[in-house]
Amino acid sequence: MASRLTTSSYAVLGLLRIQPWTGYELTRQATRSLRFAWPKSERLLYAEPKKLVEHGLVTAHDEQVGQRSRTVYTITDEGRAALSEWMTTSPQPPVLEAEALLRLLFAENGTTEDVIAALDALAADAADLHEQVTSINSGYLDGEHPFPERTHLSVLFATFQLELFDLIVNWVEFAKSEIAAWPTTEGLGMTDRTAAILDCIKERRSVLAAPLDGG
Repeated sequence: MASRLTTSSYAVLGLLRIQPWTGYELTRQATRSLRFAWPKSERLLYAEPKKLVEHGLVTAHDEQVGQRSRTVYTITDEGRAALSEWMTTSPQPPVLEAEALLRLLFAENGTTEDVIAALDALAADAADLHEQVTSINSGYLDGEHPFPERTHLSVLFATFQLELFDLIVNWVEFAKSEIAAWPTTEGLGMTDRTAAILDCIKERRSVLAAPLDGG
């Protein structure tokens, strides 16, 4: 069974383990929480429950709401067993996708102003996401968690996101200060500052923790 399911399949199973959902509700809940660790398209999330039904891990039944019919998905005992088995396997390595970092890697094709603008956008996005996660979790203190028995999980999950967003904002400031000293984005090679950063990497020290040697 594991070879036929994807991580997204298990993500949907995890949501259905909490309670039954419609396809729309699954997408809405994924937008609220899963997107911070497993961002996927709405089309994929709508397709996953149907695949899980085919595998016997989820059942589907239609219910009438006013004049409209909606399909509600419920996890089965087999689905719970598959979810428990998945929890014992090794997770995939983390993947970071950030277009601003890609632009930094190819910054010689533009100006220092271009790459700094991209990094500013990265920092702004990280700050906005930080605010979103903070807002969601602050509400938990006022009893706004939709599943209060899961608060300990949601809050610990949130701490990773908040630390990551803070790191991005702080790193952008560091990177911008380095780039501001470049006369150009092309052909600088091994400068004194680059050597100092490499020494820091070699010694396994954070470039953000203390001033670097090298002017």
